Amino acid sequence: MSRNFWLIVAVLVALAIGTQYLVWINRDRTNEQTYAGPPRSDYTLTNFTLDALNTDGQRTFQVSGPYLARRGDDGSIFVTTPDYELVDGSGNPWKGKSDSAWVDKDGTLMELRGHVEMHRQGGEKAQPLDLVTSNLTTWPKDKKMETAEAATITQAGSILSGIGLRGDLNEKTLELLSDVESTIQPKQRRK
Repeated sequence: MSRNFWLIVAVLVALAIGTQYLVWINRDRTNEQTYAGPPRSDYTLTNFTLDALNTDGQRTFQVSGPYLARRGDDGSIFVTTPDYELVDGSGNPWKGKSDSAWVDKDGTLMELRGHVEMHRQGGEKAQPLDLVTSNLTTWPKDKKMETAEAATITQAGSILSGIGLRGDLNEKTLELLSDVESTIQPKQRRK
C-alpha cells in the first residue's frame, strides 16, 4: 500500500469527522424534557363567590360555585356549576345557572356552557322573565348576550321559542333569530 492510499484514507476520515462535527453543531436544540401537557392552574377555589367590578367600581357580575380554577398562562377562570348574577341597564338583577362557565382575564367575556337558565325578577321597572338556552356568550360590562342554540323566553302570558338569541340588557331587548314560535295566553287566564 502506497503512501497516496494512506493520505486519501486520512483525508476521508478527516472529512467524515468534520461533517459529523458540523451536523452536531447545527442540530435542533429543543429540550426533550420540556413538559407540554395541559395548562396548569395558578390557583383553585372551592365554595367561592367572585364579584367582578368595572372601572367605576360598580359590580358588573357575580359568580359563585363549588369550584374555580384560574389559568396562569392567560389569566382566565373556569367555574363548574356556577350560580351567577348579571345586572341590566336599569339595575335589575338577572340570576342564573349553567353547567360550567369560562371568564376571560378582564371579565369582559363570560361563556356560560351547557344548559343555561336565567331569571329576571319582577319589580317596578320590569316584569319577571325566564330564559332557557345553552352555550350563552355574555359580555357583562357591555350588558350583551348571544347564542346560536335554541332558546325559550317565558314571561307572564307568553312563551317565545326559537333558534339563536341576541340580547342587550341596556336596551332591555331579547331577539330570537330564526324558527320563532310563540304562545300567548288571553289576559283573563293570566295570573
